[in-house]
Amino acid sequence: MARVTEQQRTYGDSLAVVTVTYFPGDLLEKFLDTLEKATDREVRVVVADNASTDGGPEKAAERENVQLVSIGENVGYGTAANRGVAALDDSYGWVVVVNPDLEWEPGSLDALLEVAKRWPRGGAFGPLIHDLDGTVYPSARLLPSFGRGIGHAVFSKVWPGNPWTRQYRQENATPQERTSEWLSGSCQLFRREAFDSVGGFDTRYFMYFEDVDLGDRLAKAGWLNVYAPSSSVMHIGGVSTARVSKKMLRAHHASAYRYLADRHQGVLWKPVLAAVKLGLAVRVKLEGA
Repeated sequence: MARVTEQQRTYGDSLAVVTVTYFPGDLLEKFLDTLEKATDREVRVVVADNASTDGGPEKAAERENVQLVSIGENVGYGTAANRGVAALDDSYGWVVVVNPDLEWEPGSLDALLEVAKRWPRGGAFGPLIHDLDGTVYPSARLLPSFGRGIGHAVFSKVWPGNPWTRQYRQENATPQERTSEWLSGSCQLFRREAFDSVGGFDTRYFMYFEDVDLGDRLAKAGWLNVYAPSSSVMHIGGVSTARVSKKMLRAHHASAYRYLADRHQGVLWKPVLAAVKLGLAVRVKLEGA
């Protein structure tokens, strides 16, 4: 039998939400409760769990619309998200990949879907994300370059308002519907055709930069990353990663290096990459990881 390519696949219009969990605690219940008011559509929820033992994912699976995919080990965010999406049949043409430490505002998911109707080449759509105190998180950003990336890495802690960080995070941009080079992985609505066409998240990234990498690959494949601030959600953030903060710092720097190394190949880049790798290693040491 001939292999069916991604271009030959057809998808339905059903909606699914995939959330990756790692000791989510009570936050997962709040996530599911607020999701019920985020859309008038029927929604299937897949909980892709990275070996939690707090009982949260199992409790969530008692709900009629929730399916638990128990992975059995901590494979990282992107790999778990891919497995969650793979558990869906092709009737699901719209998939949200989202962190469980997030609360949906009423109608927020329907608002994302409305934006998607206006962008037929949109592959990924990201809402406005705000913190507990209402501060808007800069979730639609430029891709990191060596200049922006190094300036941000070196000065972000000691000089938060430095120009490299401001430019990279697009902090001064007025929240308006627009394209972006990448969107925060804490909450994205994907056109399933687009997500599958690029193979989903790159599983080489354990944590961090998997969203940057995916946004870049979607754009190179002809899809758009669309910021949709007419939809708004609240992200608490850092709950799962706080359990293993030192490990996450190392993972962040390893992912940053992988991203830059993938995009700057060849002999001429080797000295630059070696310097970046050394600098990241020093920073890890200085921060006690």
